[in-house]
Amino acid sequence: MIRAAVLGSPIEHSLSPVLHRAAYQELGLDDWSYDRFEIDEDALPQFVAGLGPEWAGLSLTMPLKRAVIPLLDGISDTAASVEAVNTVVLTEDGRRLGDNTDIPGIVSALHERGVDRVERATILGAGATASSALAALARICSGEVTVYVRSKARADEMQEWGERLDVAVRTADWEDASEGLGAPLVIATTPARATDWLADRVPAGAGTLFDVLYDPWPTELAAAWSQRGGRLLGGLDLLVHQAVLQVEQMTGRHTAPLAAMRAAGEAALRSRH
Repeated sequence: MIRAAVLGSPIEHSLSPVLHRAAYQELGLDDWSYDRFEIDEDALPQFVAGLGPEWAGLSLTMPLKRAVIPLLDGISDTAASVEAVNTVVLTEDGRRLGDNTDIPGIVSALHERGVDRVERATILGAGATASSALAALARICSGEVTVYVRSKARADEMQEWGERLDVAVRTADWEDASEGLGAPLVIATTPARATDWLADRVPAGAGTLFDVLYDPWPTELAAAWSQRGGRLLGGLDLLVHQAVLQVEQMTGRHTAPLAAMRAAGEAALRSRH
């Protein structure tokens, strides 16, 4: 049996097993398994050290995306750009290589919905996902990215990421976030309910909202955005597209079954409600 798994804490609600197992079934990989393990930063070194030759790869969620880096033999330029690894591939010669599929996953999800290039963009929030969103925007945004933050420390951090990623970043106070909703692309990276207060401030002729949450879904902001006729992407879009890239890297298959993985994810979310 060839093994893969998702690690993190908390991990019980992760949809990754659903998506990866759907891919294995569609690809006829009957000898592959995908599990989840509740692992924190303290337990991670021992877990990684104990991986045998039957292991093909790991998916990593918080709080492990940076903690895993010292345990690896190398990381991709994409992962290095944000100092975050969400994918580990174990090679046949025993190496452990890290990558970040969140960044190209955001780009791929937007491309699927017809968003290939924007002149400016807004990011709501400045947590871990915001740096990946900024790295994705480095690939598709030709102008300024405005990031709405709650503190000066977060503002300084996002300015540093902008310089590192060669993106023109302007930071603004969270209380003024409604002013950013008129951008052609808005990426919401905040926790559940954090953007509820913006729902009644969605402008007419809204552009594209990419809200990275998938449970609960839709968020109040996402529902209002859709009602105003704007283009909407959710956390499942990101989760599926980054998982497609993980499956391709771990299995060596050139094309993962996007449609089957999305259908499995949608079914799993419906069963929770």
